[in-house]
Amino acid sequence: MQTTHCATATALALLLATTGLAQQIQNITIQQAVENASRNYPAVIVSQEQIDVASAGIQLARTAYLPRLDSIVQINRATRNNVFGLLFPQSVIPSISGPVLGTNNFETVWGSAVGATVTWEPFDFGLRSASVSAATTARTRTEATLKRTQFEVSVATADAFLTMVAAQETVQAAQAAVDRAQSLHQVVRAQAEAQLRPGADASRTEAELAAARTQLVQAEQARDVARALLSQFVGIPPPQIVISTGKLLLPAPDQGSSQFDVTQNPIAAEQSAVVNQKKADLEILEKSYVPRFFAQASAFARGTGALTNGDRVGGLNGLAPDTQNYALGFSITFPVFDRASIRAREAGQSATFRAEMARYDQITTELTSRRNVALAVLEGSRKVAANTPIAVSAATTANQQANARYQAGLGTIVEVADAQRLLTQAEIDDALARLGVWRAMLSMAAASGDIQPFLTSAAP
Repeated sequence: MQTTHCATATALALLLATTGLAQQIQNITIQQAVENASRNYPAVIVSQEQIDVASAGIQLARTAYLPRLDSIVQINRATRNNVFGLLFPQSVIPSISGPVLGTNNFETVWGSAVGATVTWEPFDFGLRSASVSAATTARTRTEATLKRTQFEVSVATADAFLTMVAAQETVQAAQAAVDRAQSLHQVVRAQAEAQLRPGADASRTEAELAAARTQLVQAEQARDVARALLSQFVGIPPPQIVISTGKLLLPAPDQGSSQFDVTQNPIAAEQSAVVNQKKADLEILEKSYVPRFFAQASAFARGTGALTNGDRVGGLNGLAPDTQNYALGFSITFPVFDRASIRAREAGQSATFRAEMARYDQITTELTSRRNVALAVLEGSRKVAANTPIAVSAATTANQQANARYQAGLGTIVEVADAQRLLTQAEIDDALARLGVWRAMLSMAAASGDIQPFLTSAAP
């Protein structure tokens, strides 16, 4: 019975360990890496929050259409000495209403006030509408920024994934070179010990083996660096990342030359949104130099413990606001001398608008040039990828022949070493050439503004 319990516990422990290992290792495809990065990369989250900020700005601009209600409740205990005279508008000396009593003493009375004023702007010659429009274009800009950020993060993630695949292929080729050098060294060393080969051949093969191992270490270092870079985008610790290459090791399909519209690129779309935002800001300034009309209504009540003959009413008199008033009116304000400052701001905003227009033209020109360059690189990469299999086949044959000649005593160890190095380089070049086509396709997609066709082509 005890043996059964021990076996059950062991099996359960093995199951938990296997399950935990499966949960730790993340086998991801290029599509999964891009989707994960476009959702969770910190820069994307920042852009998403900025959209919420811009949306709040629209709501704030729309509140300008609402009437304004100001209210006040006040209780004070103060002296009542009053004099004739003028004071410039200020916020330091409290105002006193009532007649001049000719007194100058420190006797105090209670005073109270309560009131409310409603102010509403029935029309504004389009100023508030322009403000709402500017806030809306600001949100449109932040949405375009989010798309541009997601696009750039997606491209960077796909590029990091391709770098990881290339590093892995280099490691495999370097490992194959180590295996070949190891096999050759073992054979030659045994023959040298048996006095069938000179000791110099054994030393040469040992040196070639050491060089192959160094190349393998360097390739593994590049792979680990590529894995760490990919980890930055997918949010998975580097030791837990295992990639699924899909079709990336196969010859890339020929998708032809798709129609190119530079305005659809998220980078150009974002700059177009910036141009629209600057134009909306300019419209606000153009509608600023206008009269402002306000309909107003006010109701208030006051109480005081002072009498007009200079006497005081004792007790708590004045705490209750027992004297009421109300008023209805219409006010017009016009900043007559603001025209010069508004014109200067309009001139500055117009220059900013023209600068952003020029920047849009610059971006579209650069994107067009980038696509043309990517197209040229793609054509060249396809030609290289078509030629590297020939080099691999020839290098394989040369390596076999060099080994056969050496075993027959017709060749030297130098020829064998050169043939092995040539084969290793041909295998690396072949793998990188195929990935070079995929990378050129990614560059084409990035210039066009849509990498989804590329991801679909690379899907398993």
